[in-house]
Amino acid sequence: MKFPKSPAEKLAGIVYLPRMFEKIRLMESGALPPDLHANLGKGFDERCAKFLGVDYAALRAAVLGGLDDAGVLDWCFRHGRKPTDDEIEVWNDFMRKRGWNDNDADILARRKIESGFSTRDDIRTMFEYIDADEGRM
Repeated sequence: MKFPKSPAEKLAGIVYLPRMFEKIRLMESGALPPDLHANLGKGFDERCAKFLGVDYAALRAAVLGGLDDAGVLDWCFRHGRKPTDDEIEVWNDFMRKRGWNDNDADILARRKIESGFSTRDDIRTMFEYIDADEGRM
């Protein structure tokens, strides 16, 4: 099993894309950790697909069609939408802050407890939680 890339990694300046594409590939190869299976195509994956204006199932097919990350992103821009630099900036800030004083704060608190991180004050967002849970921080 292999954890996918950090959610903070960017492709064309957009956070989360490399992680989402890698999760799809890891799932197909049987290498995605089982605890990540249930939310595949949901949560942040679904938000990201909607941000790009594409259907997640179609995006998954494009990833599994053999395109590299840049090719998948180009596919998204052609079949969905290409966000402006301002939209990308807002998206990135929105995603990086999920769990910090917003609708996901309760989920973050619950996951921290479940993972034994309840005393980790350095984990303030879902991105930080994911990186901690997967051993990157």
